Amino acid sequence: MSIQLLIAQVLLMTLGLLGVAAARPDLITDHAVKSLIALAATFVVARFVPRFFLKQGLWFWLVTLGLLLLVIVIGVGTETSPGTRRWLPFGPLRFQPSELAKLGLIVQLASFFSRRGVQNKLLSATGMIIITTVLIIGEPDIGTSVLTFGLGLILMFAAGVRISNIAGFMLALLLIGIPLLGRYVEHHNYIIERWTGHRNRGNATTIGLDQIGMAHRDLTFGGWWGHGPDGLRWQYFAAHTDMIVASVGFTSGLIGVITLLFSYWMIVSTSLQVSQLAARIRPMTPEVHGATILATGCMFMIVGQALVNLAVAAGKLPVTGVPLPLVSYGFSSMLTMSVALGIIHSAIRCVREQLPEEGANADLIAVPAD
Repeated sequence: MSIQLLIAQVLLMTLGLLGVAAARPDLITDHAVKSLIALAATFVVARFVPRFFLKQGLWFWLVTLGLLLLVIVIGVGTETSPGTRRWLPFGPLRFQPSELAKLGLIVQLASFFSRRGVQNKLLSATGMIIITTVLIIGEPDIGTSVLTFGLGLILMFAAGVRISNIAGFMLALLLIGIPLLGRYVEHHNYIIERWTGHRNRGNATTIGLDQIGMAHRDLTFGGWWGHGPDGLRWQYFAAHTDMIVASVGFTSGLIGVITLLFSYWMIVSTSLQVSQLAARIRPMTPEVHGATILATGCMFMIVGQALVNLAVAAGKLPVTGVPLPLVSYGFSSMLTMSVALGIIHSAIRCVREQLPEEGANADLIAVPAD
């Protein structure tokens, strides 16, 4: 297992505990227990080999599609987005299938490209991306659907699909989707309201009244070192979920925010090294090829979502309801992202074991596998 990944995960979860303690002290025990369960899930998943995930890719993806269909039928919405269906209720617990669907798409596309290659049957791969994205749009969940679609394109590129083919796919989809976009937005008024609210944030009548404005104030008051988890200056709805970076900044200051960004950078750096090391293996086996796709996809799922969340908190994007991976309160995202990290650990071990002897211990700082 990679020490860098473990350090990054522990740092992010620790910052999440600080943020939740400041925003919602009543939830700190619950969040701590769920963080430990998620961390344990990383260790369990890391013990499997990539071949296992690649072999089960189709069934895993089909299960996630079934859950997406189920949530459209019997799912429940959120307080901020009435009329949506994004959660499956299980007694006192709720689960968000769209989080798992992103991981299902990663595993299935990695399995598909490692078995079939990238020269033939690209229509099947694009169909997988479209089906998953459309079902998430149907909830509706624009933020997650955009992330899922972007994730599919990144996976195609990581697998070796030519840019020209990806661009052609994008152009065809754009021509088909434009006529449907207007009707979709009209049917879901909250999308227009969020976009309008984002555009009007600079008005004197609204500045300081929205949660982004209050989040900016908390970040400012955090200073260099923060004030510790003694309560935020302002209480607002998403301080422990979508806007938790403000809680982190208030409790741990600029140092905490820099640590958060550095932790995501370690995830990116370690994951990309999998592809760099795999390039030394000749011939590259289907398992190694699949492992590189898995590592790249899981990395983008985590860090891409983090970038969107931070852009929303900075006021650069409209509110999307996307949590900050491994930091925000919420078990669905926490567990899914921790499983993704376990898959990256598995990919790292697979590639290192198949390196030539002189390169087996190079580049990655890791503890010996059990």
